[in-house]
Amino acid sequence: MSHPSVPEPVPGGAVLFDHDPAIANLNHGSVGSVPVPVRQRRRLITDELERDPRGFFKARVERVTAARHAVAGLVGADPELTAFVTNMTTGAAVVLNSLDLAAGDEVITTDHGYGAIGYNVDAHVARTGVVRKIAEIPLTPTDDEVVEAVLGQVTDRTRLAIVDHITSATARLFPIERLARELRSRGVPLLVDAAHVPGHIPADVTALGADFWVGNLHKWAFAPRGTALLTVAPEWKDRIRPLVASWQHESGYPVAVEYNGTDDYTNWLASPFGVELLHDLGFERVSDHNRRLAHYGQSVLAKALNVEVPDPGLSDLAMRLVMLPPGVGDTDEKAAVIEDAVRRQLGVELTVNAFGGQGTMRIAAQVHNRSAQYESLADRLPALLHSLG
Repeated sequence: MSHPSVPEPVPGGAVLFDHDPAIANLNHGSVGSVPVPVRQRRRLITDELERDPRGFFKARVERVTAARHAVAGLVGADPELTAFVTNMTTGAAVVLNSLDLAAGDEVITTDHGYGAIGYNVDAHVARTGVVRKIAEIPLTPTDDEVVEAVLGQVTDRTRLAIVDHITSATARLFPIERLARELRSRGVPLLVDAAHVPGHIPADVTALGADFWVGNLHKWAFAPRGTALLTVAPEWKDRIRPLVASWQHESGYPVAVEYNGTDDYTNWLASPFGVELLHDLGFERVSDHNRRLAHYGQSVLAKALNVEVPDPGLSDLAMRLVMLPPGVGDTDEKAAVIEDAVRRQLGVELTVNAFGGQGTMRIAAQVHNRSAQYESLADRLPALLHSLG
């Protein structure tokens, strides 16, 4: 089987990062990686804060608002309907806190959803008697299967559906535009888990038509960690409540959600520099490089393991699944052992998961990665898996 071609490196991309040379980071999507120049800009903002702490905080609302306006355009969001939050999980918590859910109300999630989002829903189940319904979707579904599974859980008691645009563990691109349209026609609000969207694929939140949307800027958009955007539809703006009532609570959304006393806001203030860097490199150029390199890496690893590629064509995503052989990594416990061994023994950072009795590896690609990293892993991985039994 012939492998996809290796893309040309993005000029200057590799030198933006200073990763440990002993670790091949093939897992950019998990917690991101902040480029050196963005970290340097954040340090300058931190130095400014420490030179005049009180003066810095007096101007904090205006500066955070300006930063929000600077980054919202990356995803086509209205900055006045958008708030900075720490991450997708926090954004989901804000939404759930604002819905006045009661006993018997139903919240739909999927079995591809991120674990921490499920924890938030389960907390409402335990506290208020909300019913969580989980739509079961195949590991590599068609668009029709995704839509049918979610809509099949809708009843007249459904108060919210939470669906990933790009799933985390399984690296699937869900037909979120279609789902938004179908759910809105049924009067069901949709919260889009877009944690992996900003800087990864083109996005137009306004055109999407979802009620709530949360995307992390610290995964693919080069922002410091703890930087995400929550966007709401206009009809929800006056109903959103912050998790913490602080000095700006009377300002309403979005400022009330963003303000939490003496939190460190330097990550949000530095985020425009990450977005600017992405644009300087060229969003389309970076995206094309990453998805082609991930495609190559998937092909090389699948051949080494003698397994089928579930989605052999080029996709829009820079995250790809590699199926493990039958019986390998097919439980959470086995998957955790493999992930740890790959890191400790092979010096490679990636994600290993079990889904429905199938072991998988999720690889990602960013401008700091090279084809040789995937080739080296492919050369050594079969022997490691054999040694683990």
